[in-house]
Amino acid sequence: MPEIIETTVYRLDELSEEAKEKARAWYREGGFDHDWFEFVYDDFERICEILGVTLETRTVRLHGGRTRPKPCIWFSGFWSQGDGACFEGRYGHAKAAPRRMRAYAPKDHELQRIADALQAIQRRNFYQLRAAVTHRGRYYHEYCMAISVERDSPAWQDMTADAEDGVVEALRDLARWLYRQLEREYDHLTSDEAIDEAIVANDYTFTETGRRFG
Repeated sequence: MPEIIETTVYRLDELSEEAKEKARAWYREGGFDHDWFEFVYDDFERICEILGVTLETRTVRLHGGRTRPKPCIWFSGFWSQGDGACFEGRYGHAKAAPRRMRAYAPKDHELQRIADALQAIQRRNFYQLRAAVTHRGRYYHEYCMAISVERDSPAWQDMTADAEDGVVEALRDLARWLYRQLEREYDHLTSDEAIDEAIVANDYTFTETGRRFG
């Protein structure tokens, strides 16, 4: 025979501090959007376009059977020594990249430095350098990217002595920059303040001990 059981539920601000921590832990484990990094990815795609990096894409299947291209960007984080970010793509000279980068990210000195470094190397090689970036191995960090650099010279001129190392290091620095942005975004979204805001906005309720109710 069915029974009616009454349960008193609480909003987040009505819980004890211990119960609030339990409620936050529930949200971190199951209430967190698995696509939280998409905004960072979108920003990174724009930055790559400014620098002259064309990201490779792969086809992913959506709900309903449709598909869409997704950039070849990967990361792992944020607790192990081998964590990081990497990408696949092709690099070539982009006109006015330093100026465009300063307009897009006026306060990001690291991105400006990368743009300046690539521009300087290209200038010494008459803007003929190209690079291919591919992922290798089962980890995801800047050293999992195989980067091959060549000079597309009609006269078969060799690269300058610093060209290959300079391009490789700049592209690895770009992957390092991406990882830092992902880590910063994750830290923000999993902070107590951001989680409290999300719980309140979704009107979640809990038992007195902080267990999710409805």
